[in-house]
Amino acid sequence: MGCVRPAIGCERVCLTGSMINSLLSPPALPFDLPDYANLTDADFREAIEKGMAEHLAELETVANETESATVANVLEAWERSGRLLTRAMDAFWVAKAADTNDERNAIEEDIAPKLAQHADAILLNAPLYGRLSELKARADDGEVSLDAQDAHLLSERLKDFERGGIALDEAKQVRLRELNTELATLATQFDQVLVAGRNAAGVRFSEESELDGLDDDALAAAKEAAAEGAGTGLEPGWLLTITNTTSQPVLADLDTRASRERVFRASAERGQGAGEHDTRGVLLAMAKLRNERALLLGYPHHAAYAAEAGCAGSTQAVNDILGRLGPAADALARTRGEQLQAHLEQIEPGATLEPWDWAYVDSQLRQHEAELDQGALRPYLEFDNVLTHGVFAAATALYGITFHRREDLVGYTPQARVYEVREETGDHLGAVVIDPYTRSTKQGGAWMTSIVDQSHLFDDSPVVTNTCNFAAPAPGSPSLLTWDNVITLFHEFGHDLHGLLSDVRYPSRSGTAVPRDFVEFPSQVNEIWAFEPSLLANYAVHHETGEPMPAEWVQQLRQESGQQTFRYAESLSAMILDQAWHQTAAEDLPSGPEGVEAFEAAALEQAGVGYAPVPPRYRSTYFHHIFGGGYSAGYYSYLWSEIMDADTVAWFGERGGLSREAGEHFRRTLLAPGGSVDAMESYRTFRGGDPDLTHLLRRIGAE
Repeated sequence: MGCVRPAIGCERVCLTGSMINSLLSPPALPFDLPDYANLTDADFREAIEKGMAEHLAELETVANETESATVANVLEAWERSGRLLTRAMDAFWVAKAADTNDERNAIEEDIAPKLAQHADAILLNAPLYGRLSELKARADDGEVSLDAQDAHLLSERLKDFERGGIALDEAKQVRLRELNTELATLATQFDQVLVAGRNAAGVRFSEESELDGLDDDALAAAKEAAAEGAGTGLEPGWLLTITNTTSQPVLADLDTRASRERVFRASAERGQGAGEHDTRGVLLAMAKLRNERALLLGYPHHAAYAAEAGCAGSTQAVNDILGRLGPAADALARTRGEQLQAHLEQIEPGATLEPWDWAYVDSQLRQHEAELDQGALRPYLEFDNVLTHGVFAAATALYGITFHRREDLVGYTPQARVYEVREETGDHLGAVVIDPYTRSTKQGGAWMTSIVDQSHLFDDSPVVTNTCNFAAPAPGSPSLLTWDNVITLFHEFGHDLHGLLSDVRYPSRSGTAVPRDFVEFPSQVNEIWAFEPSLLANYAVHHETGEPMPAEWVQQLRQESGQQTFRYAESLSAMILDQAWHQTAAEDLPSGPEGVEAFEAAALEQAGVGYAPVPPRYRSTYFHHIFGGGYSAGYYSYLWSEIMDADTVAWFGERGGLSREAGEHFRRTLLAPGGSVDAMESYRTFRGGDPDLTHLLRRIGAE
């Protein structure tokens, strides 16, 4: 889950013996798609470097304008600046995250600190801040008229400067620049080591019997994965690759306990111990430097700095909700754990429930209780059916939009598909690039990115991506999903819809440009349509027989609780870890890498969530969201968003669920404004008031 906003141009021709970089020319492909088929990595580097220089020059013109400050010469001029840099960065980031190579890694390493310095050059530019301040003063005096979008953009720009250190003296600004540069470098290092470590953590088996429980398709995929690595001198056999999270999907199916333990340990021990994949020193340095930066900016810790920019507003609000729900989820997990322990003793006499047992024993217990077997669902969840008759069909039913495959267009890899999105009238709305399958060059997890932001200022229509890490099918085999995969696809498409249905003037305020603890809300709402009976009847059909999923299974999907309990407990533990790293003073953090595990254990125990069979969804050493991505001190946002999600699901339920009328209201009041107005103002316009926590408490059984 998770992920947004860091990403197809013209034919390359030869002039004076050199190839033209299409990123430096106006887009020529439909929808302003970058011309990935003809772009080289050197093109990315050239466009980014030219883009940074061009952007600063354009903003200097804004800062040095002698005419009185107006919307046109401040806000609009600012938004018109940096077009080359934005285009180059969006094109690069989507390709880098989904299909990296050594050169792209090197480019990221090189540009990350430069981009941090670039941001500082803007946010510490006193004349530029002065122009914004002048515009605000003129608006306050009635000399300039601002509409709602103008006023919000101006307010957010001023906050960016104030949070970016514009009020610091020169010596402190020098130190702030150093900190930002170093943190950008460390985040890049963390992510590159993380991806390499995840690839290296794959578990190789030499005997097929060790993989009893896997179906033929899963075995074929594991066999092919092992064959791909055989060229490196490894013996062929079966290779189970590791996904981003602590728990691995395959743990629900492996009959052999020793095999489950091997897979779990390979996942949970990533980034630990001395060696090239050890991330502990990097994450520890980042936590300490973030703390120093927060203190420099006048905050007690980094978490306070992060919370201020969100809907939560304060760490007290974050701690209150985590303190209320964390122990409640832990108690529910322990209750389910007792049931699983009793059943495990029947399967493995004398065994104690361990993290690698939970998903498997939970599945076995469900079968024993005549409940739902998650593995039995997969033949009914073929990827193309789920995408077309589930995800796309839900969007059509709610918003009237339709999706049309463009075989003539190529994404950033041959595995990516491009779809044009049209309004109910047939008018063009935007485009979405779908990239479903895992590969060694792709970072873990699932995410949405924006290649082109919707904007009336430029008359740009949106182009977004949907990137997942589903197991690639063996040649000739169908692509069968788990139920968790289905939910992930619906979730990420909720982010896509936020970008596609944006209706704003300024590109910087488009779609998902909202507070971090609001951005997950629309995507979580979109998950509910996976359970919609009218859609399930069409997308959940057996890939061989065409038979629909049994009605009793559908009912049980709605009622299932064991894995739901696990999900809440593991996610809340990860949120608590995030806050612990970012609310702790530097002197109280571990003095060296060897103290990271003990810090984790103490933080979880103190928060009342230290239940060993349910480890955090991410341990610190592979917690991309907070040490490589943009969620530092903000992983709680999934929970905060879910409060609004549960309240919104209740609203849809009161109006009959999947309908054009309800969808249109949600689109126009909640999705369309993007970040052009205050996020909670959008919510209140949509809902008629603040979200009611009761609906979330009822959902997780913690009333």
